[in-house]
Amino acid sequence: MPRHEVSSGQGHPRADWELRLERSLPASKLGLLWMGLVLALVLALFDSTVLWTPARAYPLPAQGHSVKFSAIVPPLQNAFVWRNLSCPACKVLFTALNYGLKKEPNVARVGSVAIKVCQMLNIAPLNVCRSAVHLFEDDMVEVWTRSVLSPSEACGLLLGPSCGHWDIYSTWNISLPSVPKPPPKPPSPPAPGAPVSRVLFLTDLHWDHDYLEGADPNCADPLCCRRSSGWPPNSQAGAGYWGEYSKCDLPLRTLESLLKGLGPAGPFEMVYWTGDIPAHDVWQQSRQDQLRALTTVTDLVRKFLGPVPVYPAVGNHESAPVNGFPPPFIKGNQSSQWLYEAMAKAWEPWLPADALRTLRIGGFYALTPRPGLRLISLNMNFCSRENFWLLINSTDPAGQLQWLVEELQTAENRGDKVHIIGHIPPGHCLKSWSWNYYKIVARYENTLAGQFFGHTHVDEFEIFYDEETLSRPLAVAFLGPSATTYINLNPGYRVYQIDGNYPGSSHVVLDHETYILNLTQANAPEATPHWKRLYRARETYGLPDALPTSWHNLVYRMRDNEQLFQTFWFLYHKGHPPSEPCGTPCRLATLCAQLSARADSPALCRHLMPNGSLPEAHGLWSRTLLC
Repeated sequence: MPRHEVSSGQGHPRADWELRLERSLPASKLGLLWMGLVLALVLALFDSTVLWTPARAYPLPAQGHSVKFSAIVPPLQNAFVWRNLSCPACKVLFTALNYGLKKEPNVARVGSVAIKVCQMLNIAPLNVCRSAVHLFEDDMVEVWTRSVLSPSEACGLLLGPSCGHWDIYSTWNISLPSVPKPPPKPPSPPAPGAPVSRVLFLTDLHWDHDYLEGADPNCADPLCCRRSSGWPPNSQAGAGYWGEYSKCDLPLRTLESLLKGLGPAGPFEMVYWTGDIPAHDVWQQSRQDQLRALTTVTDLVRKFLGPVPVYPAVGNHESAPVNGFPPPFIKGNQSSQWLYEAMAKAWEPWLPADALRTLRIGGFYALTPRPGLRLISLNMNFCSRENFWLLINSTDPAGQLQWLVEELQTAENRGDKVHIIGHIPPGHCLKSWSWNYYKIVARYENTLAGQFFGHTHVDEFEIFYDEETLSRPLAVAFLGPSATTYINLNPGYRVYQIDGNYPGSSHVVLDHETYILNLTQANAPEATPHWKRLYRARETYGLPDALPTSWHNLVYRMRDNEQLFQTFWFLYHKGHPPSEPCGTPCRLATLCAQLSARADSPALCRHLMPNGSLPEAHGLWSRTLLC
């Protein structure tokens, strides 16, 4: 490589850093690539482990990655002495690394170094590190050779903002039609005696085919209660028959019990099923494993729901490796066609031809489940912070948001209403995607009648406001509780009461109910599982209706009413909250999350505090996302 002189007056004599660079470059030519691989592993394995801090609340959407990276980067800096490099030297190094990646993307060497770093940082046990690296390495090499951080971005990450700006995801804006927005028109209450539909909502089933009763629920791996977990010490109980309060997923018998016991909660007009079928053993999953989970659970759902139509959405755990969803321009073996084709085949009895066509292309679709209502199923992996394929290009992947705008405009023209379902909630998305989605919701507030997401495993919601003042509630996204116990939760599901199927229906949510299986009772000797209703939203929270303003008012009532918030905290965790109490900082962070349907937007929470600003601990609250 060319030699670049640096005077000793800069504090870094040429013979020092340049000779070190020359000695290390042949062995570290792929350093940037393995750094990316390590970060991908952290996002997958840390999200699977869930660093549970019971006294702290679910994080503000803006904090998800900064917390993780701030903990990861210093050990990398110290271990590889990157702080010894000056900013110019760093940029020279990464310019050479970028060039080297294009010339020699050596997968084996990348993987070997990534395993060592994974072990050094205690990201996971060695066996998990090895399996995860081998699972991720091929895709990561492909991604990073297509789109490598610029030297300025890499050095900004490693040496600080004075050396460059680390922002791998650019800002972009969606185009809205020139059709003027109609004046806001809140839905009218249904007439007395009007039909009411019941919609079953299932999310985050996470079937673990290796679940084993009696296995160690507190093993070292990211997922326990499995054949590989070993047995617990004699002084500790093993995994329960129906599930366990720990970092464990569910046996198939518990999902079968859920579906078999739906009778008292029905009958249902339709089912919204928002993904995450496989377990959290993300370090060892193959495509065959994911397809087995897809077909097994789909067959189970069809067996017990019979003729009731089911409308699924794609979760982030459906792929192998986890979170890996290439945009449609990625062709060949590394594309997602293997998954989308299998989904189209499995879900063909429920979806019309037009929906299957777009499902095969990008994992999203639209259909008309009943007159006057359009249902849109989004592939929220194209907004995901954890989808490493978006490093190549994060600008409206698959053109999904532009397609969404077209669907909404067509519905507005027809006078139809729209429900949106998806896995990852919009407040947890990449900033530009989230802000564009927020803008779309604001534009079509009269058309959108409901939004339904999962992913977080807990029971919450996200409110949308007008963009001009951020003060008028105009929509709410409901985040339904998971079926899985992961982590320390009861299994659960949701039923929405929707304005029914009749001419002029608003199709809005009128109320919702949450059902759970109390594991303590179910796992008792000689007990049988009994799924029971945990609560009704309007009755429990004293809501006049289930419209956005009522949920907005509830947040501020909970700010001022400790007892009301503790009720929410109990239900948020499906009746099994952490043992440590949720104090004031925890409460404010949790309430802020309910106001934050737009990522990286702290202004949405400014009214929570008397002085109009968040407390100093705002950026420190963290509970790793339950992905």
